[in-house]
Amino acid sequence: MVIMRPLAVLRHDLPASLVVFLVAVPLSLGIALASGAPVAAGLVAAVVGGVVAGALGGSALQVSGPAAGLTVVMAETIQTFGWAVTCAITVAAGALQILLGLSRIARAALAISPAIVHGMLAGIGVTIVLGQLHVILGGKAQSSAIENIAELPGQIVAHHDSATLIGLLTIAILLLWPKLPAAVRKVPGPLAAIATATLVSVLAGMTLPRVELPGDLLDVHLVPQLPDGWGGFALAVVTIALIASVESLLSAVAVDRLHTGPRANLDRELVGQGAANMVSGALGGLPVTGVIVRSSTNVAAGAKTRASAVLHGVWVLVFVVLLAGLIQNIPLAALAGLLVHVGAKLVNPEHLRTVLTHGDLPVYLLTLGGVVVFDLLTGVLAGIGLSLVLMLRRTLWSGIHVEAEGDNWRVVVEGVLTFLSVPRLSKVLGAIPAGVPVRLELVVDYLDHAAFESLTTWQQAHERAGGTVDVDEVGHPWFGEGKAGRPTRSRLAASRAVPRWLAPWSEWQAMEGIPAQQTRRGATEFHRRAAPLLRDTLSGLADGQRPRTLFITCGDSRIVPNLITTSGPGDLFTIRNIGNLVPPGQADPSMNASIEYAVGVLGIEEIVVCGHSGCGAMAALADGPPPGPLAVWLRHAEPSAHRLGPATLDGAVPDRDGDRLALHNVLQQLEHLREYPSVAAAEAAGKVQLTGMYFAVGTAQVYLFDAAERTFRPAGAPVVVPGA
Repeated sequence: MVIMRPLAVLRHDLPASLVVFLVAVPLSLGIALASGAPVAAGLVAAVVGGVVAGALGGSALQVSGPAAGLTVVMAETIQTFGWAVTCAITVAAGALQILLGLSRIARAALAISPAIVHGMLAGIGVTIVLGQLHVILGGKAQSSAIENIAELPGQIVAHHDSATLIGLLTIAILLLWPKLPAAVRKVPGPLAAIATATLVSVLAGMTLPRVELPGDLLDVHLVPQLPDGWGGFALAVVTIALIASVESLLSAVAVDRLHTGPRANLDRELVGQGAANMVSGALGGLPVTGVIVRSSTNVAAGAKTRASAVLHGVWVLVFVVLLAGLIQNIPLAALAGLLVHVGAKLVNPEHLRTVLTHGDLPVYLLTLGGVVVFDLLTGVLAGIGLSLVLMLRRTLWSGIHVEAEGDNWRVVVEGVLTFLSVPRLSKVLGAIPAGVPVRLELVVDYLDHAAFESLTTWQQAHERAGGTVDVDEVGHPWFGEGKAGRPTRSRLAASRAVPRWLAPWSEWQAMEGIPAQQTRRGATEFHRRAAPLLRDTLSGLADGQRPRTLFITCGDSRIVPNLITTSGPGDLFTIRNIGNLVPPGQADPSMNASIEYAVGVLGIEEIVVCGHSGCGAMAALADGPPPGPLAVWLRHAEPSAHRLGPATLDGAVPDRDGDRLALHNVLQQLEHLREYPSVAAAEAAGKVQLTGMYFAVGTAQVYLFDAAERTFRPAGAPVVVPGA
């Protein structure tokens, strides 16, 4: 529950509510006009949406009222059932929304593809524009978008009266308003456009159709009336409830992105919207939804709590009661001009670009066309159906490519290989000549039984005809496990399998049984898989290197610097030796030259010394190495064995002597580095940072030295930097 503080309401919410109120009045009148409902119904919905949905809903800053998104379906509903039954439909739709909210399934509505929502809004926008253009041109909107299109050419060439002038004046003001100075734009554009058009029509003495209101707006009585038949009634209830719910929930999510306050409780928001619809329908109002235009205005005006939405509804009620005569001066052509502008903005080019980027343009266009040609429900259902088909296709898609390399044939299968792909797979494999060598590369996320049988049958037939089939599986060995008679693992288990480019030769080359050619086979795999992906990166490094880190580590084969640092070509300047040693006093010319080159020529920004668990060099140092070159080299590590005080991993001392020594050795080599003049000068100038790292091989955990805590802590844990 949100506590409304009086000072916050007075300072932020009261001014914001006035701004939203000024936007809501003309929009509510226009939407009622476009829906074919009594004009007062739009004002009733604005009042109820503000007070009831604002007080009971789960979104603190969302503002509710009649929305353009329901104009098409409401016009059809009113034409089919009449106004009294339509009010009963609104009440029932509100009750259904409450049940959906109490069932805690509000988030399920968000599963609808954004392409469907954007297509629905665009279809609504096109339908509104087509209908209201007739009103601007001095005519009357037809009953369907197709009829509006058919009648539009004749309407355009017909004689135009003052209604056209007022409508075009309204549109012109709305288009120019955002370009005016900020001080002028403090007045909402819709209010300015309607007020100006009304004033011009009154001063010029124009005889135009104007807004009609009941004689006594306070004489509110129960309007709903039950229908004679229940089939169409129930369908209309479900349709309005679903559309209003989706629009409200998507609006609430969008509003959350506009502010940093409390996030919306979508289930509670749906209950609040349902309660508002029950009240609005009972009082003769249009259906209520969350409206992004009013909500974004509310946020931009500085609202902090739901008090702004509630107060805006109060101001609408006060305005209607006290200034009803003023409303009746508004020309219908001015409201039509406002609706044309609103409808055109629903066809958002940015939404179209986003949909196109994600490959959902067919869903968008089908939904839009269905809404315009048929009705909103048909358009939405068509969009949902197409999105499901496309989802199924993308989920089960497999790319099958074949190419001849001289006498050899190469077939590449990618994606998901299921029974749906078997016909195309069989056609491709059947076109390969008999007796030729074939390399079948399976880069598949899943291979079902039907696809496995198809591949096995073809392979056996091809080999019986004198050909050879070399099956190369990249990733999980679905085909290999099937031939071995092992049960196929789930896709989840397969997704955890180590990819070939991260696995050692002993794993992914084991089935080939040619250990003498491991390097050749690995180089071939790089050429086939990795080289095309890295070509652009490596071409940028062809003329020189620009590494940022000097990485000094052990020559142990289990330490793979690029792997444990998630780095790539050109990132690391790596030096590997036995025990990751930095000989003190620049005693080793090779190491001295490497460090000087890295710091002085390459201008690296970080030097990392990385030790590891199970280090053979540290074990030999602890046990006393036998005489020879190894003993001579390990003398550079003797200072590490004489360091005092514990060296710990996240506060714990390792069990093995060699691992404890490896920690001390990393710290000792950092001290040796600081004896190099170039390193000392660069560190003093803040150009180079020295980092201690330790890799626990058995747990695949990287540790970084925390100088403040004097311990190695897991990578990702916060590190206290001294002096920071």
